[in-house]
Amino acid sequence: MKQYKITSYYILVLAVLVISACTKMDDYKKKYEANGPLIYPGILDSVQVFSGKNRVLITGLFTSDPKIVKYRVYWNSKQDSVEVPVVRTSGVDTAKLYIPNLPEGLMSFEIRTYDNAGHVSIPVGIAGNIYGDLYQSSIINRGIVKAEIQTDGSALINWADVNSDDGLVSMRIKYTDAANKAHDTLITSIPANLSTSLPAFKAGSSISYRTAYLPNKTAIDTFYVDYQTHTVKADVTNIYLSNMGPFVRDSFDGRWGTLAAPWITNAAAKNKDNGVNGGYTGDEGGAINWETWNNSPVVNGILYQPTSSPLPAANYIVTFDYYSEIQSNSSVYCVAAAGGNGIPVLANLATALGSASVYNGAIVGTTGPNATESKSFTFTLTSPQVVSIGILGNIVGNGNPGSYFRISKIRLFKN
Repeated sequence: MKQYKITSYYILVLAVLVISACTKMDDYKKKYEANGPLIYPGILDSVQVFSGKNRVLITGLFTSDPKIVKYRVYWNSKQDSVEVPVVRTSGVDTAKLYIPNLPEGLMSFEIRTYDNAGHVSIPVGIAGNIYGDLYQSSIINRGIVKAEIQTDGSALINWADVNSDDGLVSMRIKYTDAANKAHDTLITSIPANLSTSLPAFKAGSSISYRTAYLPNKTAIDTFYVDYQTHTVKADVTNIYLSNMGPFVRDSFDGRWGTLAAPWITNAAAKNKDNGVNGGYTGDEGGAINWETWNNSPVVNGILYQPTSSPLPAANYIVTFDYYSEIQSNSSVYCVAAAGGNGIPVLANLATALGSASVYNGAIVGTTGPNATESKSFTFTLTSPQVVSIGILGNIVGNGNPGSYFRISKIRLFKN
């Protein structure tokens, strides 16, 4: 009986506590619900943020709550915001908001909806990257490994490989074809082993190109690198020079002769036929040649021709195919010199734009066509000017076998 009384007592105490708690909760609700229960409008659903150039695009869906009349987006720790009215339909409606003039970097956004009674939804948070001058300064034009005119007249551009996550999306090339028609070509980027062919390219001209980037795959703005010029290696021999191999003769006595115009041959180069011929042989269909059998030396013999018009400012390559057997106390050079008045003698060779020796040393070489070799040298013009290209020889005459060489072809490339 005593135990029953104690249990009844505890039950009574517990009931008093429950009633007291409920009273306090009701008082709390009355304090914060003076105008009735709390109401939260439906949130903006499926929210996304898309990166742009000093801006973002925020999108979302209104899938419920037809009473929503507007939404507000906050950023910069809620110091900035924008309010957008909403006109709901009977279906799903889309929110689409561009926010401009944002600083570069990661930015957090908070979105709340409002109904026609002024109720506010719970917040939806999202963050996105904004890109600007810092990103712009970090991107560069895609590299070109090689750009050369092909035998069919097209220009082949071999692009440097890039990483697949670099954001590089395309390259735009401007160029002129052989008919002087301007072209503007857009090339979609692939990361590796990319080549581009530009048909009927105008020899001696260059391309101008720029590269486009997307900072990420869903970015709304494309960033562009400034246009830059890139040379296309082209054989411009026939534009500025002529009779460059197989070589055509002027005078001829059966084997020896002189080169036909526009080549100019000085007196020292005419070591055959009592100073009548020299510098040309009918061998190999017509070649530049000096031989010093029978004690017929050449001292500062010069063969040259000036370009038909000034070469544009650019980098150039001169190549020549040759075969030689020249003694150690002899020398032959292929030379390019500024101006149209010829190439320097051996003592002044350092003043040339560029040169390469056909050979300068002990007798080498073997007979036969397989002994033909190619050499090249480069020079640079910073302003347009006429250039003289030719051969300089100082070859002793020591009887048989003496010294000799043959040049079968000379080419000029703009690079």
